Amino acid sequence: MSKRIAVAASIWGASILGSRLIGLVREAVLGRTLGAGAEADAYWAAFVVPDFLNYLLAGGALSIVFIPLFGAHLVRRDEAGAWRSFRAVANAVGLGLVVLLALAWFALPSLAAVVAPGFDAAGRERLIELSRIVLFAQPFHVLGGLCAAALQARDRHGLAALAPLVYNLGIVAGGLLGGSAHGAEGFAWGVVAGSALGPFLLPLAGCLASGLRWTPRLEFAHPDLRAYLVRSLPIMLGFSIVVVDDWFLRREGSRLGAGAVSVLSYAKSLMRVPVGVVGLAASVAAYPTLVRLAGEGKRVELKRTLLAALRALVLLSFLAQVALVVAGPEIVALVYGRRQLTPERAQEIAAALSWISLGLAAWSAQTLLARAFYALGNTWLPALLGTGVALAAYPLYVWLGARSGVDGLALASTLAILIYALALGLALERRGLALEGQEPRELALFALKSVLLLGVGCAVGLGLRRVTPEATTLVGTLARATLLVLGASAACIALGLTIGLSELAGLLQRLRARTTRP
Repeated sequence: MSKRIAVAASIWGASILGSRLIGLVREAVLGRTLGAGAEADAYWAAFVVPDFLNYLLAGGALSIVFIPLFGAHLVRRDEAGAWRSFRAVANAVGLGLVVLLALAWFALPSLAAVVAPGFDAAGRERLIELSRIVLFAQPFHVLGGLCAAALQARDRHGLAALAPLVYNLGIVAGGLLGGSAHGAEGFAWGVVAGSALGPFLLPLAGCLASGLRWTPRLEFAHPDLRAYLVRSLPIMLGFSIVVVDDWFLRREGSRLGAGAVSVLSYAKSLMRVPVGVVGLAASVAAYPTLVRLAGEGKRVELKRTLLAALRALVLLSFLAQVALVVAGPEIVALVYGRRQLTPERAQEIAAALSWISLGLAAWSAQTLLARAFYALGNTWLPALLGTGVALAAYPLYVWLGARSGVDGLALASTLAILIYALALGLALERRGLALEGQEPRELALFALKSVLLLGVGCAVGLGLRRVTPEATTLVGTLARATLLVLGASAACIALGLTIGLSELAGLLQRLRARTTRP
């Protein structure tokens, strides 16, 4: 079993890293083609309604909800029953998709004012056009997610892990082929093509090769369909801050004038790269182990595993945050270019990135903490906590956005996710994973050392910015970014080893072992 977990973790780790790297290419094509104006704003806002439909059908949690249902049949060696379960859920979800897509299509003229109240008439019309295109991608994501879950339940991860890479490549191709002539519409059709080729067709091919025979028969009485709906209910009804943060940023950003939505979206996309590589990869790798320990009733080992993974995750997030803060302007220039972005816009993105990256560790940690709840069989509490934080935080977005513009919204996003991550941690402690003995002291000491590391790294990097000349060429920009990141990282490592940060020493030791391995 441990070998299977290691193989799966390696596959998904490589997939997430590859997807994030291709995602950077996607961002570069977007920024260099659309810039940060009304057209780019409409493109980013066009995802709000389609993503809402996906969320209503628990599209983002299909693997967590459906894998246990499908896998239960496989444990009993009931291959036919597993595929009947798949068909019952897929056909019912597909019917729900058709109804919701039709309703959304006709309701978009009214919904556009809710999604982006600050857009003018032309901006809303463009938003409606782009949203209707992106709507076509949602069936591919939801039904493809079921196919991917079925493959993962069979320990076949390759095609499902490859899907996000193909999806991002589709967006890149759409932008390169149609972005110059048709603007955001080229990227929107790239979203549809990438969704069909990657998240849907790849997993579907794997399922067909594994024995799936998909017939359009509705089985509303199937017990697995009822179980799917019951387990998905908290995710469908609870609009967690993890999801609605993007909606809040785009809604309130639309009130700040053309380009604000794009600035926030570009900044958050850059922050998502280390979150995916560090947070999501660690969570996906740790989840099977957490499930096993919870199933065996080994709460003490589960807590230790969770705390060890959390400390490593937070430390890596802080190091990534240092890089984003000290070299933000150079990273923006390297990814988005200077042709479509004015120097003022580029500086706005870099400033927003600094504010929004303050929540990087919390964004990474919440993925792991939420999976700890799922491993314990509790899907309700994370959804309820996330919804409560979203409801309480929305006035903060409104107030900070009106008071401090783009930077205020970025700060509101950071504060909201910090509150959610802390709430998850406290809730876990009250549900059988309470800190005992020296654990509170050790955790507090780790937090103190890590924050000190973050502060010193940022101070050294920003000090280097003052004494290094501005760069105008691509090579010069890359060289300056490298110098700033290496200088700040060296300061972090030196300080961490001096103050005895054992987690940092352990990470360096594992890195040294991998690089010297024959």
